[in-house]
Amino acid sequence: MPSKAENLRPSEPAPQPPEGRTLQGQLPGAPPAQRAGSPPDAPGSESPALACSTPATPSGEDPPARAAPIAPRPPARPRLERALSLDDKGWRRRRFRGSQEDLEARNGTSPSRGSVQSEGPGAPAHSCSPPCLSTSLQEIPKSRGVLSSERGSPSSGGNPLSGVASSSPNLPHRDAAVAGSSPRLPSLLPPRPPPALSLDIASDSLRTANKVDSDLADYKLRAQPLLVRAHSSLGPGRPRSPLACDDCSLRSAKSSFSLLAPIRSKDVRSSYLEGSLLASGALLGADELARYFPDRNVALFVATWNMQGQKELPPSLDEFLLPAEADYAQDLYVIGVQEGCSDRREWETRLQETLGPHYVLLSSAAHGVLYMSLFIRRDLIWFCSEVECSTVTTRIVSQIKTKGALGISFTFFGTSFLFITSHFTSGDGKVAERLLDYTRTVQALVLPRNVPDTNPYRSSAADVTTRFDEVFWFGDFNFRLSGGRTVVDALLCQGLVVDVPALLQHDQLIREMRKGSIFKGFQEPDIHFLPSYKFDIGKDTYDSTSKQRTPSYTDRVLYRSRHKGDICPVSYSSCPGIKTSDHRPVYGLFRVKVRPGRDNIPLAAGKFDRELYLLGIKRRISKEIQRQQALQSQNSSTICSVS
Repeated sequence: MPSKAENLRPSEPAPQPPEGRTLQGQLPGAPPAQRAGSPPDAPGSESPALACSTPATPSGEDPPARAAPIAPRPPARPRLERALSLDDKGWRRRRFRGSQEDLEARNGTSPSRGSVQSEGPGAPAHSCSPPCLSTSLQEIPKSRGVLSSERGSPSSGGNPLSGVASSSPNLPHRDAAVAGSSPRLPSLLPPRPPPALSLDIASDSLRTANKVDSDLADYKLRAQPLLVRAHSSLGPGRPRSPLACDDCSLRSAKSSFSLLAPIRSKDVRSSYLEGSLLASGALLGADELARYFPDRNVALFVATWNMQGQKELPPSLDEFLLPAEADYAQDLYVIGVQEGCSDRREWETRLQETLGPHYVLLSSAAHGVLYMSLFIRRDLIWFCSEVECSTVTTRIVSQIKTKGALGISFTFFGTSFLFITSHFTSGDGKVAERLLDYTRTVQALVLPRNVPDTNPYRSSAADVTTRFDEVFWFGDFNFRLSGGRTVVDALLCQGLVVDVPALLQHDQLIREMRKGSIFKGFQEPDIHFLPSYKFDIGKDTYDSTSKQRTPSYTDRVLYRSRHKGDICPVSYSSCPGIKTSDHRPVYGLFRVKVRPGRDNIPLAAGKFDRELYLLGIKRRISKEIQRQQALQSQNSSTICSVS
């Protein structure tokens, strides 16, 4: 099989076809090529086509009288890129005849070097005409689906190079060769822009790059609703969050994981500054924060409950952890317990079982019967610092029951959090003792330890609450409603709607906060629920024993922020349906602004209580199986009774 060099070599003479035959590449009806004895072109002239199939015979040699028939073999598969580049060079060497050359051609003199003869009908072909180039290009086999414009179309088999010939602006138009007539001057000029189909093939690489950019932009646009965090409804008197989404599928995807766009290789190679402490590629930086929280607001659940040491837990904690007024689950759950149940592990397992597989236990601590548990969305554990805790004992009642405080702190992105749960001294008239408990707590809690303070210039060594950006203090503060049981009962029994503001006028905590003697700088959301203490266990009636304790708002949730407006309360209520204790659980829903941070803090490295996680999931599965079996047996019993 001849090589590419043999196919493209113009100096070798080719045998002439016999009478009545035409060579491949020569159009039927066209004048024959110049034979021996004819005046050759000017010395040093070059053929305008490199792929001519009928080169001229050198002067001085007699052609053979009769040539044997030629059975041409298909040429080797040359690289399509090389064929195009050779044709490109040949086309660039073409020159059109000038005025002087045209005049000499009319007078019968030989044209100048490099000129092209007039190509009207019947004119002799002194050199290969453009149709010869187009026909020879058609013989080049089709590339294996790389640059073909008609890939997959039914008409692609008729012309192997139709896509290439039409997509290159330097190739002569192929319509003249297909029609079988000599092209005129417009056919030799650079062709007009090809149709859109050919342009798609000519700019295949460019289209591919643009398509990648378009797909990535579309991917991010579709992923944005999943990144947008729709929080719970704001309750009466507040507008619904503009970020809320009603699509259940998006809500489910948002709860599990945020759909994130892929990372480009060029972004990884772009700069060694990426990933520095303050750069956009930092783990705790602004870009990463925007991917998870476009509005930079975290949904937070804070709850307190005095369990009265009861071993029996409620059959369901849905009302407590997943209140009806919250459309969506929160990002972080912080639960503080006073006088907790004897089996602390069982309590944490119940919390994990209720929250489900989308949440993990980031940290938990205990001080006597004071418990605190922190559950976080499992895709957010990478942005948390090490969790530190500290305890304070204000009064030892016994070896088990302890009055005091338990504090847990950590940094999320660039915002530091402090959570304190306390159990102050009980008694209607022991306000001074409770104030002393508060003072001991703010002075004795040693936090933070290893995690750096985000703003040390606004911190005070005498008050732990000044060393953090966001502080939540909750627990059984034991502040009562003054005035006695008779006055409070009269306010509670006035009508169907209880006058809560009238009750709060007797609240000891509000009075002391107005004086500035306790919880300096703290705020409390508006109270719209009934007193959470003291109930008869299992009933909705207040204390009916001989002690006749006054109903009071002993269980509270307070907050403080370094930056005004960073904490927005969404809901503040109690759980009247949980009646296993003489206290009702009290919870608050908040939206907290989070700022980007630096990567130089000690991170938690994604640690969580995996054993508890698996145990809680197994509990959920077992209960679901039992529920389905009970439902199935109930349906079968109904069928039997009807039949």
